[in-house]
Amino acid sequence: MQQSTLYAPGTHTLYAPPDEVSLLLDDLNSVTADDLEDQDLDFKEWIARSRNDALKQIVEYAICMANGGGGTVVFGVRDHVVGRDRAIVGVPPEIDVNPLKKAVYDSTDPKITPVFEEVQVPEGTGRLILMQIHPGIPPYTDTGGHGKIRIGKDCQPLTGTLRRRIGVETGETDFTAEEIPGTPESHISAAAMEVLRAAAAREKAPDDLLGLSDIDLLTSLGLVRSGHITRAGIILAGKERSIYRHVPGYGWTHLRMIDDTDYSDRMDGRDAMLIAIDRVLDRIMADNPITTLKQGMFHFELRRYPEIVLREALMNAFYHADFRIGGPVLVRQYPHMLEIGNPGGFIGGVSPANILHHPPVARNPLLVEALIKLRLVNRSNLGVPRMYKAMLAEGKEPPIIDERGDAVTVTVKAGDYSLPVRVFVEEESEKGEGLTVDHLLLLTYLLHHSEIDTHTAAVLIQRSEREARDTLHEMETRRGYLDRGGTGRGTYWVLRSDLHRRLMVAGHPDRDRRTDWEAAKTRVLSVLRQRAEHGEAGLSNAEIRQITRLDRYQVVRLMKELQCEDPAVVRQGVGKGSRYRYHG
Repeated sequence: MQQSTLYAPGTHTLYAPPDEVSLLLDDLNSVTADDLEDQDLDFKEWIARSRNDALKQIVEYAICMANGGGGTVVFGVRDHVVGRDRAIVGVPPEIDVNPLKKAVYDSTDPKITPVFEEVQVPEGTGRLILMQIHPGIPPYTDTGGHGKIRIGKDCQPLTGTLRRRIGVETGETDFTAEEIPGTPESHISAAAMEVLRAAAAREKAPDDLLGLSDIDLLTSLGLVRSGHITRAGIILAGKERSIYRHVPGYGWTHLRMIDDTDYSDRMDGRDAMLIAIDRVLDRIMADNPITTLKQGMFHFELRRYPEIVLREALMNAFYHADFRIGGPVLVRQYPHMLEIGNPGGFIGGVSPANILHHPPVARNPLLVEALIKLRLVNRSNLGVPRMYKAMLAEGKEPPIIDERGDAVTVTVKAGDYSLPVRVFVEEESEKGEGLTVDHLLLLTYLLHHSEIDTHTAAVLIQRSEREARDTLHEMETRRGYLDRGGTGRGTYWVLRSDLHRRLMVAGHPDRDRRTDWEAAKTRVLSVLRQRAEHGEAGLSNAEIRQITRLDRYQVVRLMKELQCEDPAVVRQGVGKGSRYRYHG
């Protein structure tokens, strides 16, 4: 599912070079242009009815891509049809790109200077035009003040809400950096400063920083400026009445839920941020029992919810919250599940599909910068991976992080511990073979599925297919965790039989494995010959999938290879009614 993605410097590919687009066009033989589109790539049919309509379309998509972080628009490709010869209609040969470039420049504010390139193709008019839009500093509009923004695969109107989000993402607006009237001393809580110093000392913040007076410490953190405290300073070190008056959208609520609609206990607060996190954590830990597990020399004391997961999730919720929205950091504690949510959706291109490795994006830059100086958060986006690793190392599901309207929620399930997994992780660590989050995600997937392919692995670990393939290969060859089957794009991996048994995975390690690629060909060919000998119908794609346990597209590829190797294998009919037969 596409996630909302606004401008995020450094997070998008600048543009797709002509040679990459040329390679991508071959995929039109099996999918539509819409299937190939992404945040930074769009395909459009050239509007031939009038020059003005064509120029209007180009300006509109230049603005859309610029607001979305840059990208490529390929003109001359029809959507909703499969096949290169049908999809590629081209751009008329008389179209000169120089007037197109001038039209975009003259019609945009701030000015956008696109780069136009051509791709020669055998279909249609013989040429496609690529419009390359480099990232800039949005928002961009036309000279009338109208604009759109690229979100996923769509160009959506640039509404006031979206313009505000762009302001946050580009750092033009920081609600927490605004200065508050009155002397700083009138707003500062001694208790909040004590908790702040203690927390920073535990994280080894510099002694010379923590040795400063309250005002000098907050000044060095940038939280007091020109003799005035900022909202970020009040959030971290303010009295409750100052928080209530100057950051009215700030607060927290903890609910001990009975079911989806009723709760047995509730507490609300407006404490300074670090006090608030401690109070919420204390309430959660009161119903977070410890289980003791022993195996051999190992002795584990495991909480239902690992404390590191709770602390990281709460910290993220507070410093990523949009304090301009009237809503608290909301914690719902169910009997077997915990939800931690904060007001304010994802920004800067972050989504559930890339949150593990996306560069950090701060909604409240001043607040985050102060926390970094105190060493309470880091610049490297390690909080989410730490949550994942803590859960996966106990054999549990990783946290579920999703966007619900204009809020982000982290869901942590209690689940069951897996002692074999916990022992395995500890033994690998003692051997110097510490497991990364990528390793743990892939192993956890294979604890519940018989196999994994490169594409599934890439989505799971939120990396490119090349990076996923490299990790799987390393787990197969160097670590000896996996066995490989299939060839080419049909390659898949399974847990090795000994590791399968060691981790006490359900099922049989050998019986449940898929037929190998070459073995699949042999099996299909044998069935086709048998059917031909008995005068029976051939095999459909669906029937071959049942035999081989391959997917639809892998079966198409397998049968093409089989037809090349044995000309007696032929395909009759088209579409879903087609069948493969053997005419020997």
